[in-house]
Amino acid sequence: MDAVTLLGVRDTALSVDEVLAAVADPAAGGTCFFVGTVRDIDDGRPVTGLTYEAHPTVEETLRTVAEKVAAEVPVRALAAVHRVGRLEIGEPAVVVAAAAEHRQEAFTACRRLIDDLKRDVPIWKHQTFGDGTDEWVGAP
Repeated sequence: MDAVTLLGVRDTALSVDEVLAAVADPAAGGTCFFVGTVRDIDDGRPVTGLTYEAHPTVEETLRTVAEKVAAEVPVRALAAVHRVGRLEIGEPAVVVAAAAEHRQEAFTACRRLIDDLKRDVPIWKHQTFGDGTDEWVGAP
C-alpha cells in the first residue's frame, strides 16, 4: 500500500475536508493535520499581500519528501497540498495530514511532513507590507 495518498500544488483554494478524506483509513487510530494560513502580520509588520511561486520541480520534490517521511515513520496515509499564486489574509496556504495506527506516529509524521516540506520543497513566498516594502522568503 502506498501511504502517500494525495499531493498537490494548486492555484485554487485548498480544502481541509479533501485532505482529511485522503488520509481516512479504518486501521488508523490517530489522524493529525496542520493548516498553515496567511496571517496579517510578520515580524511586527502588517502584511497586505502574499504570493507563492514554485519551481517546475515542485511536485516531484514534494513526492520525494512525502515518500521519505512515509518510509521512516509507520503511517497508514499521508497527504499534502500547497497553494501558489495570490492569497488573501486568512486563506489556507498549506494543508498536511497523517494517519497512523497510534497518535504518536500521526503527530510525528505530520510534523515531519510540514517541516520537511517548508525546508526542502521549492516554494517561495513574496510578502508585501503596509509600509510599501516587500520581501521574498525561502527564495534561492
